[in-house]
Amino acid sequence: MKILRLIPLIFLTACSTTPKLTLRPQPSAAVVDNFTVRYPEVVRAYYVGRYVDPNDGLVMHEQHVVYRVEENTRWNLHPEPADESLPSLPPAHDAAFSPVPVNDTVLAEVNDQRLATVQIMLEARTLSAALARFQTAFQRTKTNLQEMAALRVAVVEMKKRLDALEAEREQPLAPANSITNEPPDSLGP
Repeated sequence: MKILRLIPLIFLTACSTTPKLTLRPQPSAAVVDNFTVRYPEVVRAYYVGRYVDPNDGLVMHEQHVVYRVEENTRWNLHPEPADESLPSLPPAHDAAFSPVPVNDTVLAEVNDQRLATVQIMLEARTLSAALARFQTAFQRTKTNLQEMAALRVAVVEMKKRLDALEAEREQPLAPANSITNEPPDSLGP
C-alpha cells in the first residue's frame, strides 16, 4: 500500500526536468536574405459596393475596401545548396504574380472565348427585343380581352331588351276605348 503512494512522486520528479537546447550561433559575417528564410504574406484588396448586412436587415454597409490575407507568411523549407557552384532554387512565388503563359493554344482559346461572349451578347440583345415585343403584344391582348368582355355584357343586355320588346309585341293589345256599345267578343263575323 505504501508503494502505491510513491508512484505519483516518481512521475512528478520525471516531469520536473527540462531538456537543454543547444544553439549554435551563426557567424556574424554571413548576411541572411529574408526571402531565403521566410516567404512574405500575400494580401489582396477587394472592392465591395453597397450591401445590406445578411445578419441584420436594418444595417447597410457603404462601399469600402476589404483586405484579405490570401497567404500567410511561412518558412522557406527548401534546403540551401551546400556547394556554391550549384544554382540555388528560387523561392516559390504566388501564381497570381507570375505572368500568364502565352502560347498559340492559349491565344486560340482566349479568342474563342471572346467570340463566344460576343455571340452571347448579341443573342441576349435579340432575346431582350423579342421579350419587349412579347410584352407589348401581351398588353394589347389584355386590353382586347377587357374590351371584348365589356362588349359581351352590352350584347347580353341588348338581347334582354330585345326579348322584352318581342314579348310585349306578342301580347294582344286591349282596346283602350270602344266607340261602339257592342261587347268586344262580337267584333268578328
